[in-house]
Amino acid sequence: MRLFSLGIRRCYSCKHFDGEHCRHPMKNCWKFNWLPDNKSCSTENFYFHDRDSGRYLFRYTILSCKPCVGGVTKLYHDFHRETFCCVNENLCNDGSANLDLGRVSLEEARLIADPPKVQEEPNYYE
Repeated sequence: MRLFSLGIRRCYSCKHFDGEHCRHPMKNCWKFNWLPDNKSCSTENFYFHDRDSGRYLFRYTILSCKPCVGGVTKLYHDFHRETFCCVNENLCNDGSANLDLGRVSLEEARLIADPPKVQEEPNYYE
């Protein structure tokens, strides 16, 4: 049985992963781990362009077993797809390959929402 499991790659499968959990039941998928171009699990992160800030903001992720080619693709003028491929172990596409996701403490969120007032120094040169 162990010999058979060496030839199989197991990956997570989710059509809408929001960075913390799958919006639908998380599934597993599998594929043969023999062909060099078919060994990887795919993580596709989608970003949209925010015109106010000028930045690309994370929208959602798709986890799958489909053959993977890493890189960034522009889907529309304001919608990008960033693809990560992992080949090191089973179930390696857990959605953590997104560098834009992070945890913010409650105190940090309060400081972001309501920054402290900075007292202006008097201008002595006027």
